[in-house]
Amino acid sequence: MAIFYFSDVLRKVGLDPSKVKLIRHALTDRGFRECYKANVVYEYTCHQKSGFSKGYDYWVTFISDQGTLCKLDSCYKVGATVPDTPDMIPKGVPEIEARKFQGKNAYFHLEPLDLLKEYEGRLIIDWGKSARMWHQKGTTEKPVVAIQADEKKVFSGFENLILTYDELKEIVENPTVYEAWHTALSSVNAIYLIVDRETGKQYVGSAYGKDGLLGRWACYVDSLHGNNKLMKELICAYPERYHDFQFSILQILPKTVTDDEVIRTESLYKRKLLTIPFGMNDN
Repeated sequence: MAIFYFSDVLRKVGLDPSKVKLIRHALTDRGFRECYKANVVYEYTCHQKSGFSKGYDYWVTFISDQGTLCKLDSCYKVGATVPDTPDMIPKGVPEIEARKFQGKNAYFHLEPLDLLKEYEGRLIIDWGKSARMWHQKGTTEKPVVAIQADEKKVFSGFENLILTYDELKEIVENPTVYEAWHTALSSVNAIYLIVDRETGKQYVGSAYGKDGLLGRWACYVDSLHGNNKLMKELICAYPERYHDFQFSILQILPKTVTDDEVIRTESLYKRKLLTIPFGMNDN
């Protein structure tokens, strides 16, 4: 027996479920599937019969998943209908769907809302057995069956790790949300690479000590330059340049290696990448 319904979610974000229309887009429908592939789901959703939104101020859309399950797609505030628009087919709408623009329906102005933004593509409900009823009242009890993990908050693995300064800052400053990242980055020593995406110049650095790579990278979040001479000079000349820094890992080292071993490995990468004569390493 379900104890948590989507109508509860609507109330939690301040929406009256009786004023909300739920819409389920089915990937089994060829017209919608082509629009989904072409990234024109918004345009597809706007095109409805003229009285479709009577009594409703908001639409919440879902996209079909396995069986009767579906994932939250978007939340909209409904504006005025535009009766003449259907004869003007929106750009990018596939031909199979464009054929339906014959002036018989209305084109609604929908304003995207951020009320459920963090759950889009992650919150899953059970639409129920009445899948043919592709639009229903927000008061209809739809059990929330899962909220999937936010992919960006799942640790991507050392070999796949490429972060901008702003992404690194978000991770470092949110230890609870990014707990898996903090655990992984603090558990290893490493040789890392910073690239100035504006010029392509590289900096090779090393991380060792109690907090490992996390501790070293946290210094860049705090100071912007990690106390590196050439990077500090660069930021003095161009105060916003740190936003263009990209962080990645060249080699993971166990916490058991000595500091001298880490430094020797760091020096090897500096020679390989020529970061002293052509990059941002000054020694």
